[in-house]
Amino acid sequence: MTTDVSRRAKAVVYREGNDSVAVEEIRVRGPRRDEVTIKLGACGVCHSDLSATNGTIPIPPPLVLGHEGAGVVVEVGEGVTELSVGDHLVTMFVSMCGKCRYCVTGRPSICDQAARAVSTLPDGSVPTTDENGDPLNVFTGCGVMAEFATLHVDSLVRIDESIPLDRAALIGCGVMTGVGAVFNTARVEPGSTTVVFGAGGVGLNAIQACVLAGATMVVAVDTMDEKLELARKFGATHTVNASADPKVVRTLRKLTSGGADYAFECVGSGAVVAQAYGAIRKGGTAVVVGVAPPDDMTSISTASLTFAEKKLMGSYFGSARPRDDFPRLLGLYQAGRLMLDELITNTYSIDEAPQAFVDLVAGKNARGVIVFP
Repeated sequence: MTTDVSRRAKAVVYREGNDSVAVEEIRVRGPRRDEVTIKLGACGVCHSDLSATNGTIPIPPPLVLGHEGAGVVVEVGEGVTELSVGDHLVTMFVSMCGKCRYCVTGRPSICDQAARAVSTLPDGSVPTTDENGDPLNVFTGCGVMAEFATLHVDSLVRIDESIPLDRAALIGCGVMTGVGAVFNTARVEPGSTTVVFGAGGVGLNAIQACVLAGATMVVAVDTMDEKLELARKFGATHTVNASADPKVVRTLRKLTSGGADYAFECVGSGAVVAQAYGAIRKGGTAVVVGVAPPDDMTSISTASLTFAEKKLMGSYFGSARPRDDFPRLLGLYQAGRLMLDELITNTYSIDEAPQAFVDLVAGKNARGVIVFP
């Protein structure tokens, strides 16, 4: 039954001019046609949320943050037939219409509809207001760093109810982005040599995906020894501290006997993209996974694309097909082959969200997760 009756909810909100996020009481309207309202069980604190507060991802505030969520359906709108009250869901930060040329050719991660749901639902509306009744934008059509959220069905994937929601939430961004870059975008072959730049939430998942794909060498590159130690727990066979090595590309080429087969940039820096490209062999593939600021640029040798037949490619959301990929990844978790428990370094209540962002900036967590009662 469709209703516009609103629910009160605590949410993490970023407002222009603020130095940090704040927890506010907001109102979340009920679902309209093709929408559902969910009660959140957990939401990951992702670097992309931080990027929305510092201009790296330009989304207009005031903004309800959160895109890596999992929860339970509490109300369905008119026309919703594939979801029911009580269903467990994971959110998608890329709204996928299922009809455009990208969706029908197996590339829904670059669906055109996503561009219409950057700060609103796909129809341009927002389901959230503050206590004064002023509208609040929602990050990537989600805004799930809140106790309740109303989303379009195109941003939701139903999952098995046996999966803990705090683990399932991680699939919605960090895990899918990192694992998908390896499985879907690069299609790493068994016996390959791989290098992963950045051992944060996405990079750790790229590392464990390289292991699952059968890579014989997985080199983790980061500037923090603590993260490199964590990278080894996720399967890295070698580590390199880039801050202590001014000739990191030369070091990597020597370590990989002339260059890696695949390199993954999970930082969001044009300079690091150039390092990843420089670290691959002739015929190798460098995959850009990190989100860089809009004005960031990368410089490479144009001739090397021809003479060395190198590939430089992007991967957005792990080239995901979520309704197929999410169950597969969760199946790997249930089989003990995909590490999700180990990704969660710290959990926070909604009231502790500002501290979670402080810890994110400090690099303390593989993934911090806000857990809702």
